[in-house]
Amino acid sequence: MWKECWPIKKSQIQGMGATKIRMIRWMCDHAGLDRIRNAMIRDKVAVAPIEDKKREARLRWFGHI
Repeated sequence: MWKECWPIKKSQIQGMGATKIRMIRWMCDHAGLDRIRNAMIRDKVAVAPIEDKKREARLRWFGHI
């Protein structure tokens, strides 16, 4: 079966990144007004940014072709 794929837009990646960091902040019980940088929270939880994960998946896919 043929599946169609569209390239992801930068605005969609930004939206996913914002949602991800919002969920991580909620998980760590930090509000947006706590003045803690996103990078510090990502380091604390040991999570990579969504852009890096998407790039990694794309390169993994290119390895199969």
